[in-house]
Amino acid sequence: MHFIDGEYTAGSSGKTFDNVSPVTGRKIGIVHEGLRPEVDAAVSAARAALSGPWGYLPLAERAALLHAVADGITRRFDDFLEAEILDTGKPKSLASHVDIPRGAANFKVFADLVKNVPTESFMLDTPDGAGALNYGVRKPKGVIAVISPWNLPLLLMTWKVGPALASGNTVVVKPSEETPLTATLLGEVMNEAGIPKGVFNVVHGFGPESAGAYLTEHPGVDAITFTGETRTGEVIMRSAAKGLRQVSMECGGKNAGIVFADCDMDKAIEGTMRSVFANCGQVCLGTERLYVERPIFDEFVARLKREAEGLKLGAPEEAGTSLGPLISQEHREKVLSYFELAKKDGATVVTGGGVPDMGDELSGGAWVEPTIFTGLPESARVIREEIFGPVCHIAPFDTEDEAIRLANDTEYGLASAVWTEDLSRAHRVGRRIEAGIVWVNSWFLRDLRTAFGGSKQSGIGREGGVHGLEFYSELTNVCIKL
Repeated sequence: MHFIDGEYTAGSSGKTFDNVSPVTGRKIGIVHEGLRPEVDAAVSAARAALSGPWGYLPLAERAALLHAVADGITRRFDDFLEAEILDTGKPKSLASHVDIPRGAANFKVFADLVKNVPTESFMLDTPDGAGALNYGVRKPKGVIAVISPWNLPLLLMTWKVGPALASGNTVVVKPSEETPLTATLLGEVMNEAGIPKGVFNVVHGFGPESAGAYLTEHPGVDAITFTGETRTGEVIMRSAAKGLRQVSMECGGKNAGIVFADCDMDKAIEGTMRSVFANCGQVCLGTERLYVERPIFDEFVARLKREAEGLKLGAPEEAGTSLGPLISQEHREKVLSYFELAKKDGATVVTGGGVPDMGDELSGGAWVEPTIFTGLPESARVIREEIFGPVCHIAPFDTEDEAIRLANDTEYGLASAVWTEDLSRAHRVGRRIEAGIVWVNSWFLRDLRTAFGGSKQSGIGREGGVHGLEFYSELTNVCIKL
């Protein structure tokens, strides 16, 4: 059901859709689809809450409530873990160490941050000598539409809801139609924590002619934050243009990894295995293009092949499972189409490239093999377009300048990973990579106080730390003549 104004409701559309397990392909539930009436109700509830108790809460009380939300997620850890695994099929080991803990932490981090962010003040000389005092006041932006993705459903939804609520806004969340469960469950925690009705709302549905489009077009929405593919971001931007509403977007990526000959090979292999195959490659920040310095190219490819072939595909709860399925059959068809395209274009299949035999019980799931290609030209679609699966292409390079040129030769600019033991080179390359975040000798290591976002077609704006507060709040200058 939807969660609107503190209550669960089926809404009035009468339309539903199936929630399907990516592990088995079987139906695990029915989801009510929200249309214009449900979106209207959710936005109205959110706007009313701004002028109700939530709008007048002192900052310390608001922060305490968000800590209670985080504690509520932690108390119900197993419930959230089960819901996340049902929706995504990801291994229990991954969801229990990343998705749920980070989903809870986002509320505490931003609640504490807001309490400790100063605003500027200036004394201004005036002709009469009395002077004037100028100081900044941060105010909530209003009703925030949160459009969240399916790959890290709880984590990336609370990454937006946390700072939005910490700044005093109210939200209407449209989770992905593929992963509705944890957003819905969070409504219970909000009520248990004492969050006033209307502050947090969830409307389920699709994009065009459904909840997503009606929410982003709604004149009662003051700003939109979105994570997802670039084409959808462009559609949302066109909707946001009406009324000059602000957007914050993390969009697609075709992220590069650069491995220099002076790297620590063990570190580079371990980190690259995670950056390519974690969450079955369904990570916006994952590595799909690898450039390896020629003296170590053959060794690196051989070792990565060996490690990839050691991954265990299986059900989330199975001991030792390291790779789950893709999110859906539809997405699997997309990924497999790129596998076939790579072969057609003359790629060398180092490993994988097909569908594994998972046995009868799991045969209906969205499974693909972890895959490594070499031998394609940089003009190939497999090199240029985001695949979002457990796959990478590896190419050799000869010089530092060549590696940087290859990494930057993309319309995207979300993330990059660089592997080198040369400190000077790390600084040089880190500055020259055209991406929102550049990891050196690590991957997916994040300090939530730092700026996060993409460049070029990978996004607009920065979230995280005080940078996120710039989006989720309005700064008013108060000028007092003395």
